[in-house]
Amino acid sequence: MKTKITMLSLAMAIATLTGCSESPNKTSVDAARQVKNWPALTPAIQTDSNLEERIRSILAKMTLEQKIAQMIQPEIRNITVAEMREYGFGSYLNGGGAFPYNNKHATPADWVKLAEALYQASIDDSLDGSTIPTMWGTDAVHGHNNVIGATLFPHNIGLGAANNPDLIEKIAQITAKEVLATGIDWIFAPTVAVVRDDRWGRTYEGYSEHPDIVKAYSSAIVKGLQGDPKADFLGKNRVISTVKHFVGDGGTVDGDDQGDNIASEKALIALHAQGYVGGLEAGAQSVMASFNSWHGEKVHGSHYLLTQVLKERMNFDGFVVSDWNGHGQIKGCTNDSCAEAINAGIDIVMAPNDWKALYNNTLAQAKSGAIAQSRIDDAVSRILRVKLRAGLFEKPSPANRPLAGNSEIIGAESHRKVARQAVRESLVLLKNKDQLLPLKPNQHILLAGDGTDNIGKQSGGWSITWQGTNNTNADFPGATSIYDGIKQQAEAAGGTVTLSTSGDFEDKPDVAIVVFGEDPYAEGHGDRATLEYKPSDKSDLALLKRFKQAGIPTVAVFISGRPMWVNPELNASDAFVAAWLPGSEGIGISDVLLADKNGQVKYDFTGKLSYSWPKTPTQIVNYQDKNYDPLLPYGFGLRYSDQNVLADNLPEQIQTQANLAGGVDLLVRSINKPWQGHLYSSAENQLINANTHTLGGISYRTTDKEIQEDAIQLLFDGSRRSGFRLASESYFREDISPSVPTDSALTFKVQVDAAPDKPVWVAMSCEGEADANGSCTAKVDIAKQLQAMPLAKWQSLSIDLNCFTAQGMDFTKTVVPFELSTAGILEVTLSEIQISSEASPTLSCN
Repeated sequence: MKTKITMLSLAMAIATLTGCSESPNKTSVDAARQVKNWPALTPAIQTDSNLEERIRSILAKMTLEQKIAQMIQPEIRNITVAEMREYGFGSYLNGGGAFPYNNKHATPADWVKLAEALYQASIDDSLDGSTIPTMWGTDAVHGHNNVIGATLFPHNIGLGAANNPDLIEKIAQITAKEVLATGIDWIFAPTVAVVRDDRWGRTYEGYSEHPDIVKAYSSAIVKGLQGDPKADFLGKNRVISTVKHFVGDGGTVDGDDQGDNIASEKALIALHAQGYVGGLEAGAQSVMASFNSWHGEKVHGSHYLLTQVLKERMNFDGFVVSDWNGHGQIKGCTNDSCAEAINAGIDIVMAPNDWKALYNNTLAQAKSGAIAQSRIDDAVSRILRVKLRAGLFEKPSPANRPLAGNSEIIGAESHRKVARQAVRESLVLLKNKDQLLPLKPNQHILLAGDGTDNIGKQSGGWSITWQGTNNTNADFPGATSIYDGIKQQAEAAGGTVTLSTSGDFEDKPDVAIVVFGEDPYAEGHGDRATLEYKPSDKSDLALLKRFKQAGIPTVAVFISGRPMWVNPELNASDAFVAAWLPGSEGIGISDVLLADKNGQVKYDFTGKLSYSWPKTPTQIVNYQDKNYDPLLPYGFGLRYSDQNVLADNLPEQIQTQANLAGGVDLLVRSINKPWQGHLYSSAENQLINANTHTLGGISYRTTDKEIQEDAIQLLFDGSRRSGFRLASESYFREDISPSVPTDSALTFKVQVDAAPDKPVWVAMSCEGEADANGSCTAKVDIAKQLQAMPLAKWQSLSIDLNCFTAQGMDFTKTVVPFELSTAGILEVTLSEIQISSEASPTLSCN
């Protein structure tokens, strides 16, 4: 039976929560901590005396070194099979965009091969004396999203609009099977954030601003992944689940990723903890700590939240895993040393890069008493408990498990059928003027917009790569774009379909469908200052207006990871569909938009907003607000029989402070649009479309400075002149002059790991006639500045833009705003590359 959160329960929840609603923009009036306020849960898995005795027996035979190894989690790009054999780590992970053997197109057999090698090394006691099997954790957050060909379901925000827990459980079951086919035991899902500020870059990972939906979904997903605690719990088709991120990640001030949540404890429980109630009651075996702080204290270092609340009050007997280097953000800690995190209650420390130093430091801290032996034993007991419950000691090795290497499971047709259903149910109809929808399929339909035939865009972040960028349709075999679905169904009914991303046409269409929206992003890379859709790029709006002026009925299909202020786009459209991030089965959209060949509805809209839709770009609105006044309320969603409520006269004027010269971000947190990364060497040029790349003379990889993968590391071997550049798409010129401040500089952070022995050129290029190649290139040698820098220390470098404009650089015709090259040896890490007026130049050309 399909279960929904009813409007009656919504009304009751509003009445309950109004008293604990709290603005995140003021200091909480209730910071008092009372552990008794938290729910005391009954463990879903009853204590097994035989299992507990086995834990004690294993623990008694372990050395301190073996125990610490169980608590350290390295990443596959930074650990070898030999190192697993030497240390015997209890677990490891692949971060977003990390693939076996650095091969983006690794097959299921490749994934299993690596899993088998690391497993066999972990049970090889020849060096470390341990035979405890390791386990592999992965972020399968909307399907097995790191694997080419996997089924990608709509992101959580769309699933929240579907409001169908039974469907969610099916999705989790399918995800578990596809993950098992690659030899992996453990999934870092579900995310149960209750989002309070949609400017947050992880909004799409939250199912709803309503905690009841999140609670119900958490339970459904955990059961789908792990099985029912009373039947088939962690059976052969199941994986270990992780409820994350504990706690309050969706409620930070200004939607700042990894920021501070200042909600009262009452609100923290009523809003942000409900997903954990649902997940733990369903038997979740692991919980991931959150990057955020609560009243200024990092959750990773909060003994109160992790131990007193989660483990003791809520009776959680599984293990707590940290997030990616989250321990290093605790005051007094670094990525390679943090007794405080373990003392607070972290059982497994995710240390992707600095695992060796962390292992040695943790071992020393345990020997010195900085970490009590009892805390070490408790952590390892929890890890062993989950491994024993999951049958890891008895199961065959990864290569010999029932589903291992079965490529037919990955993206199976039956799986895609469920994903297609999820797409249909996630769609929310915001506007349907003159009952334009559903469209008769036997018309001439024009498909326009950059999202029309773009599976990567419709899938969003966490799709093959971490950010969901640097993908093409070829990276999604078996998937369908929105265009594919419309074309297939319209032509089958006698219609014609024209694809024109730009919207140009020769024969006037009967109707236009414009697919547009946010480009893919993940985590802090998606944080926004306002909810205005693309403030500096109104090309999509211009396209909609062009069709309106031509008298062509127009359907807008909006791809986004959050509700956004799109009043101008709503006014310019006859019908408007919030499609969220539908994933690999774009054909599900055509199921709903198109009638059958007889003009009858095939599938009606059933999706309802699980987030309130903002009235202004700066409105932060949630259903329990005292003066609740969104453009469209929580629970809104038209069906075909409903009367349209939005006219074409929504306010389009917004109060903004003019900022025509605010600078240009080139590589801030990640490579910023519209720029693309390239490596070049001699006559070769390679577009960067993965986390690691090698070309003759140069190698590239993403790394961490402040957050995950916000920096790039470049290694030049001196064998030839080679370089890295940020360039416009297809090297078409970009006019960035309105954003270039007066008296500004090219600035970046740099860490030198091996000083240069030859000139190092920083260059900019524009389209022009300054050289034989029809381009204007200006360059500056920064070798002396790099040679003067201390090794392995972050430094700032700022180059006066006059150095480039004096050589002919024209910012109205920018092609390459940043390039770094050398013919010598050099190892550097770069971050925060931008054109800015905030820094005084360290290199001037006056």
